[in-house]
Amino acid sequence: MTEQGFTATDHAMMARALRLAERGAYTTRPNPMVGCVIAHGDEVVGEGWHQRAGGPHAEVFALQAAGERARGATAYVSLEPCAHTGRTGPCADALVAAGVARVVAAMRDPFPQVDGVGFDKLRAAGIVVQSGLMEAQARALNRGFISRIERGRPWLRVKLATSLDGRSALASGESKWISGEASRLDVQHWRARAGAIVTGAGTVLADDPSLTVRLEDDTPFEPPLRVVLDPGLATVARGRVREGDAPTLYIHAPDAKPPRGINAQLAAVPVREGRFDLDAVLRLLAERGVNEIQLEAGATLAGAFVSAGLVDEILLYVAPVLLGDHARPMFEGLSIDSMAQKLKMTIVESRYIGQDVRLLLRPEKAD
Repeated sequence: MTEQGFTATDHAMMARALRLAERGAYTTRPNPMVGCVIAHGDEVVGEGWHQRAGGPHAEVFALQAAGERARGATAYVSLEPCAHTGRTGPCADALVAAGVARVVAAMRDPFPQVDGVGFDKLRAAGIVVQSGLMEAQARALNRGFISRIERGRPWLRVKLATSLDGRSALASGESKWISGEASRLDVQHWRARAGAIVTGAGTVLADDPSLTVRLEDDTPFEPPLRVVLDPGLATVARGRVREGDAPTLYIHAPDAKPPRGINAQLAAVPVREGRFDLDAVLRLLAERGVNEIQLEAGATLAGAFVSAGLVDEILLYVAPVLLGDHARPMFEGLSIDSMAQKLKMTIVESRYIGQDVRLLLRPEKAD
């Protein structure tokens, strides 16, 4: 046994369960991604993952694959088995009925209707329960779901393309294309895992984006909600963001009046001193089941979210080009006047995407 009380086999099986869970990255929302492996020692007898919201959970697929061999086995699950009846039955009950001897979970489920109740059910049935194995990896995998449940707001990722001199667009607003084709294809996978892609009215007017997911293969995905922050509903009747199968929501000021004859999803959010209450925007989207947001907007809106302390990570594509000192910055409105005020970022990952460098950055936590 390791000092944490888990064997090398336990670690290997949980790593396998986490890899399985990740297969549902584009299809499970608003549910979390979950993987399950059922094993006798190092022999896997069944495995599965949650494939789609409303469908069977990971444990059900794994138990079906294991059949009678589930009896006396260990079930490795990336998240605490559910204990309530929603669109599917409780997985804790299914594990009890199958006769598993031990359940190892990466983490508790923070969802209020589960949160420890699943473990209690299992223990009450005489099943050995252990949790905390590879918890950091499990939390990272479901960071959006956990953020929505624990913080009441989605995980917010800002996607940006920049030149070597830190410019996001020309002075005219033109930004197509700073990054290369490989980066533009790569960003589609990040869009696919988002519950919502958010932009501002200015970007809709200047760039006319469609904000849809365009994957090269047949990978299944649920189209993310497209969200336009438009105080006066200036864009509600125009733009490619209204086209296609993906739903579109326009968030507007309370006093905005929609044009007649427009059939669109609308939601009002308070405006303070001419700016949206961005906390309220995020709470609204959390209430709609959005786990992760990908913000694809101009420097003003991106800067506003950074200034409000609401950005969880930045997905930055740095292209080997220079745009000059008249071009626009990545963020506006940060009002940093001294080095003591600088916002420190941690580079979580860096890699080449074609000729560009992709950086994943997260704000450093205050001491």
